[in-house]
Amino acid sequence: MITAPEVEAYLYGLLPPSTPVLREMEEQARQRNIPIVGPAVARLFRLLAATAGARRVFELGSAIGYSTIWWAEAVGPEGEVFYTDSSPANCAEAAAYVQRAGVQSRVRLLEGEALAMLARTAGDFDIIFCDLDKVQYPEAFRQAVPRLRSGGLLVADNVLWSGKVASPPQDPETAAILDFNRALYADARLEPVILPLRDGVAVARKK
Repeated sequence: MITAPEVEAYLYGLLPPSTPVLREMEEQARQRNIPIVGPAVARLFRLLAATAGARRVFELGSAIGYSTIWWAEAVGPEGEVFYTDSSPANCAEAAAYVQRAGVQSRVRLLEGEALAMLARTAGDFDIIFCDLDKVQYPEAFRQAVPRLRSGGLLVADNVLWSGKVASPPQDPETAAILDFNRALYADARLEPVILPLRDGVAVARKK
């Protein structure tokens, strides 16, 4: 845990209840060990999207579509969110949740490898959210930054990786996250911050 357990419990205790669909997804994630950002981080996403006036969001890795729904609610009826996942089962489950959440008109479901889907999708984005396999984070950084508009946001989950970033890397995932974090702060095009919320969230504004 990044924060003390009692502080974590306090933060989550402040949150209003999730909607029935999101609550079901949270329970499924808990039971089946599905990686989702959870309600505290998702509320940060909604705030970021509203503050940036985001209308076009691309997700690099979406699993069952939990964060997709939060982004879709944030961009409004004229916005669009690009969901990506290489698992047909995840895509089918996400499609059903997106439908039940009533945001299906704002979501483009792309089945396939996330970075390949980004390369195939034309145009710039207001927000690109990175939550794919951690060994892909450095390549995701290289491909995502040029696709952001000026003032757009690069957002990444798990950038503190259960605290493993504080020790010499013993595995490829931690090494890749360390590379990503260093690149984030070294790039003159970006204004970055890492927030120690849940497993660490990076937010970088493109100048």
